Amino acid sequence: QVQLAESGGGSVQAGDSLRLACAASGRTSSKSSMGWYRQAPGREREMIAQIWSSGTTYYSDSVKGRFTISRDTAKNTVYLQMNSLKPEDTGMFYCKVLGTDSWGQGTQVTVSS
Repeated sequence: QVQLAESGGGSVQAGDSLRLACAASGRTSSKSSMGWYRQAPGREREMIAQIWSSGTTYYSDSVKGRFTISRDTAKNTVYLQMNSLKPEDTGMFYCKVLGTDSWGQGTQVTVSS
């Protein structure tokens, strides 16, 4: 089983930055393909960034150019650097090991205008 722990959320103003972290443990490799997901109030959870074992990254159009996914294999941790935050970025942020059904508890991000 995979355990995931997200952290780094908070309440910020539009234009600010935050860095989220996702620490993975259990049945996972430090190079497992990972994804960050966002769930806005009243909406379905959506994938916003992925990093594959090769290091290749993918971003949804809504965050491309503003968010950066990266990883520290020594710490088995994946990060999401979020710049130029917008009110529409508000929501719960979750990470996931791709190919598994395990989710962490999420971390809340609130962006006010």
